[in-house]
Amino acid sequence: MKYRINLLILALILTVGGFAQPAGLFQNPEPPREEGQRSVLQLAVDPIPTVRVGFIGLGNRGSGAVGRYTFIEGVEIKALCDLDADKVKRSQKTLADKGLKPADEYVGEDAWKELCRRKDIDLVYICTDWLHHTPMAVYAMQQGKHVAIEVPAATTIEECWQLVNTAEKTQRHCMMLENTCYDFFELNTLNMAQQGLFGNIVHGEGAYIHDLRSSNFQPGAYWDMWRLKFNTAHTGNPYPTHGLGPICQVMNIHRGDKMNYLVSVSSDQFGMTEYAKNKFGENSPQAKQEYKLGDMNTTIIKTEKGRTIMIQHDVTSPRPYSRLHTISGTKGFFQKYPSELIALEPNAHGFLPKAKIDSLMSRYEHPFIKEIGEFAKKVGGHGGMDFIMDYRLIYCLRNGLPLDQDVYDAAEWSCLVELSEQSVLNGGMPVKIPDFTRGDWNKLNGLKFAH
Repeated sequence: MKYRINLLILALILTVGGFAQPAGLFQNPEPPREEGQRSVLQLAVDPIPTVRVGFIGLGNRGSGAVGRYTFIEGVEIKALCDLDADKVKRSQKTLADKGLKPADEYVGEDAWKELCRRKDIDLVYICTDWLHHTPMAVYAMQQGKHVAIEVPAATTIEECWQLVNTAEKTQRHCMMLENTCYDFFELNTLNMAQQGLFGNIVHGEGAYIHDLRSSNFQPGAYWDMWRLKFNTAHTGNPYPTHGLGPICQVMNIHRGDKMNYLVSVSSDQFGMTEYAKNKFGENSPQAKQEYKLGDMNTTIIKTEKGRTIMIQHDVTSPRPYSRLHTISGTKGFFQKYPSELIALEPNAHGFLPKAKIDSLMSRYEHPFIKEIGEFAKKVGGHGGMDFIMDYRLIYCLRNGLPLDQDVYDAAEWSCLVELSEQSVLNGGMPVKIPDFTRGDWNKLNGLKFAH
């Protein structure tokens, strides 16, 4: 009997496309590149000395971005768009307070399309609810604009391909605004990893663990309660990119390695219902509502080069904020939460003392931090990482350089939204992760930031 079971297990392992994967793998089609499309790996366009920007969505993220852009040289804020006229006025005041010219205002359901059609805008910066990210980005690129999109860039595999295909057709930049890639610890440890301090990278862990129960149920915290509605209708991991992005950069995803497949499981949902009962009453509509999003989702990814990644999502449990951000290699280890810690051979059984970690942070200080870090801290935005992200985007556009993040990053990191849900709904079934580069994943030798 034991022999038969072992044979069965052996039969469940197949080799497909050069890597070992389980039988029953859920396949997500990879449509061929159509005529007229060209890869946008290392896409560089003509320099734009003054980048003219239009902002769509002026809630917390959008209004903050407008404020940061007033500190960036070579930027002209041309247009502001939101459904709420008061939010537009608030951002106009931000410009006025800095002595800048007022931007043109766009208010209404389809006003964003007018903004995208303008001939005097180079970059459309999108900070709306998740479901509008891809349609707006696609339309903007079709109008000849470069786009920057808040996270996640897409919520379905179809949308991921729309972003990729449109960027390839139009040869326009499409950058997802994944700010965690520009946090100080992440940049410095990325530099350490790229210089071999941790050896061959084996495993990474990332997360978005953030108690958002009160925000989800608070009218006005999210326009039209969009986040609560999404969490009501979907399971899996709807917000994977904060944890995944920095790990993918360390692992050179689509720059020498690629994510092949994932498995994902979720706990049942407890936290939203319990919170609703306590806040609104046991018989309230909020307490009786079915919420599909499990409290804790855990997704495991296997890469072509044999590495593994764990990504978690929990926005309904009473626990401290964490993105985990953990990397394990053959020569060492680091993690950011709950403390910034590093362990290295030959004494990797214990963490380095703080003085040694500080010394490493100074020795391996990332060029972005050397260049703009102190000023970024003064401007703000999650401690300065938001400003570094915005500064780098504009720097690359003004100098005609490839962006730090491309449309393939946006698709790869965002595709977990649907793929994790596919796996959860099918009992943790393995799900193939599409190669959005269509075979070009190993044409680049590592992640290199243009300068």
